[in-house]
Amino acid sequence: MRKTAKTVVLVLLFLTLCALPAFLVYLHFFSTRDKDISGQWTTEADMTGEAAAEAYIWLRDMEAVSVSMEEVESRMEGLTVQVSLELEQTDRSEGTFRCYVVPGSYEDCSRAAYEAFAALFRELTAKRLRMAGYTGAVDADAVEALVTETFGMSTVSYLMSCGPALMPPLEELQGRYDGDGAYVTDTGILTRQFKAGDAVATKSESYIRKDSELILTKDIGADDSEEYPIVYVLRQTE
Repeated sequence: MRKTAKTVVLVLLFLTLCALPAFLVYLHFFSTRDKDISGQWTTEADMTGEAAAEAYIWLRDMEAVSVSMEEVESRMEGLTVQVSLELEQTDRSEGTFRCYVVPGSYEDCSRAAYEAFAALFRELTAKRLRMAGYTGAVDADAVEALVTETFGMSTVSYLMSCGPALMPPLEELQGRYDGDGAYVTDTGILTRQFKAGDAVATKSESYIRKDSELILTKDIGADDSEEYPIVYVLRQTE
């Protein structure tokens, strides 16, 4: 009898120890879902792919220039525009929100894109000059001087004026991200209702709050044409 009781206790203890890690994982990842998510959150919208694609198409159409999309993308990586999401909880599971592209970050990203493009353009121009039998200096400063002499402006200014539009217009990005309205949270789902005059558009995303991060996952039933990434992480700034 005593042996049986001891066996039962050991079995119960074993089951408890097995269940404890799963319970801790649940608390860590899921119990935080319904916490207050109010505050200011920011994320970075990646512009690298779009900018690199526009630069590649323009360079590809130039004669005697050989460059791959991968090379262009590697030279223009890290191009991001900051998006801010402000949430203000007004009740246990609802509140108001405002989402917008930070204008200054758009200007900074655009400038960085053209500076990276200009550096690549100078390298490819140097190759073209050597192929054409040019015997002068073809380092970056020399090519920059040639561009300035030829076009009356710097390489960056020339590409911004006469080259491709590397960035989508700010208004287009604002159309993707900007908006305000009311939100509701329910069992890990954040539903935002965007006001647009008399019309209201609804967006639902799964969310997890983990310390100072808010992880949003695009609703699998959402319109696939939407420009939002499937998963994006916002970091709390206030």
